[in-house]
Amino acid sequence: MDLMESKSVQEREDLVSALLASLPRSSLLTIQKKIVPLLQLDVVGLLPNEVALHIFSYLPSKTLLRCGLVSRRWRTLADDYTLWKRLCITKGWHWKDPPSRPYLQSPDSQSTQHDTDDEGMGDEEIEAIVDDSGFESFLADDPWEESSSAVPSIQGLVAQFQSLMGPADNSSSHAQTGGPKLAPRNPSPAAPVAQSVQHQHPNYKLLHLTRTRLHHRFLSGSYRLSTLQSRGSPSPHTNTIYCLQLYTYPETGNQVLFTGSKDRTIKEWDLATDTVLRTIEGVHEGSVLSICVYGDYLASAGSDSNVVVWDLVEHKVAKVIDDHEDSVLCVRFDDARLVSCSKDRTVRTYLFPDLDPQHIMTGHRAAVNALSLSPTHIVSASGDRSLRLWDANTGRLPVLHAVLRSIASIDLDFPIVLSGSSDKHIRLFNLESTLGWSTSSEFDAQAAVPLPVAPLLDEDSNEENTPLAVCQNCGVNVGIVDPTPNRATSSERPHRSRQQCAHGDLVRNVALGADFVVSGSYDFGVKVWDRKTGHLVTDLVGGHTGRIFSVGFDCTKVVSCGEDQRICIWDFGYGMDTSFVTL
Repeated sequence: MDLMESKSVQEREDLVSALLASLPRSSLLTIQKKIVPLLQLDVVGLLPNEVALHIFSYLPSKTLLRCGLVSRRWRTLADDYTLWKRLCITKGWHWKDPPSRPYLQSPDSQSTQHDTDDEGMGDEEIEAIVDDSGFESFLADDPWEESSSAVPSIQGLVAQFQSLMGPADNSSSHAQTGGPKLAPRNPSPAAPVAQSVQHQHPNYKLLHLTRTRLHHRFLSGSYRLSTLQSRGSPSPHTNTIYCLQLYTYPETGNQVLFTGSKDRTIKEWDLATDTVLRTIEGVHEGSVLSICVYGDYLASAGSDSNVVVWDLVEHKVAKVIDDHEDSVLCVRFDDARLVSCSKDRTVRTYLFPDLDPQHIMTGHRAAVNALSLSPTHIVSASGDRSLRLWDANTGRLPVLHAVLRSIASIDLDFPIVLSGSSDKHIRLFNLESTLGWSTSSEFDAQAAVPLPVAPLLDEDSNEENTPLAVCQNCGVNVGIVDPTPNRATSSERPHRSRQQCAHGDLVRNVALGADFVVSGSYDFGVKVWDRKTGHLVTDLVGGHTGRIFSVGFDCTKVVSCGEDQRICIWDFGYGMDTSFVTL
């Protein structure tokens, strides 16, 4: 029976072929259009939902978007909640409910004399040299003239570092003790509230598309610049602003900005209304040089040699630490300990909950300008041109001692360290492998990496279109000019080396993110770099008229402050609803 049926099919095929061969070409084209739909079969669309979604789960986001254009059935599959949630979680992107905390404000005014000193930076180590006449002169050391055997190389200490890595002790809570009261926070009924769309349920496709668009805006240098503090604004800082930190309250999801100034105050700013929520004052008798906010506590360090821990919920001082003998240049803390460094050349650690002294770490030969910490290690940077890695639990002698330049700032995403120094360069390297990149050719260990082509995302489409031309050496965008008012993009410039893309003066502050690195300099400039390759992504221009002392950023914006008393916000999320994006 099967043989006969097969023969019948073959005969019909031969008959059709003969008929088609006898028709003119125009008729064949008509018949082809009628036959093609009969040959198309949606195999995936015929599968059960569970099987089809499993197949789609292997697709990247761009392919999912294209699949949604095939048919209604495919659109339903490509928009599935579980697919986009998986993609977001893979990248560490989480949905956040819109904030609901009321906006608050308190008045403040204080006047101090302005000068151009940078109290937050210690002097470099100097060496006494006696000349032929018997007089003693002081010249800054040139670290490159030191013997290579005087200080171990990074590569030679990797083995020591790996052998000393140990588990962290994170079991602790914060101290709560009495102290001077803070200025109360008063409601400001006139403050406008930023409007946002209220989403009933998480939309992970929307979250993924929004984060992707923000990323492309960073790559294309598309932002809006605004100044948070300006003349005539209520309760502004009245002197140089040395430090800042973006902070999101864990209970409410509201993001604020804390700033510390030479006017001896700390201010909390509402970024939605550009108003001061609260002013912390009355304890520091000198400039506020460094702040750190974490878990509803704020630690501040000042030129009065004190470290003050503030309870942001109870509105009171939790602890005053006066152990340092000179200005405290940096303070950081986590769940386990608080760490501070000073012009007195020491690094001190204190354990929660009582903030009792733990270790005094000595060895730096000049002021310790900056530090950063992980659960197991503390990294300190000094004007003696060294970067040291300490064991946080034992306080033992440094496991890493690398000669660089006078280091002004560091940031740590263990084991990645980012540093900015007085030689105008920044450097990023891995403590475990010592690989990384630098804007200085002497330290640039970055292997050749194919230059990324920064895609320009069409504001009215989910798809990418026109690619941006990038510099062959540094990766900076060239050839794109955006005429839109209040919207800046990287202007056309000649090809430059990574070294030519470097800052023109001391790099005062650096910030390390998941995809990008931000640096601020005495040259009045803020730059965004690609974390992986070290290519310059964009120059943030037109914001400051003085030296920049601190920078910070998240996935929607870059914030900077300095001696011109400006707080500049480079907003990459302008015109977009980002209320559901976790910052």
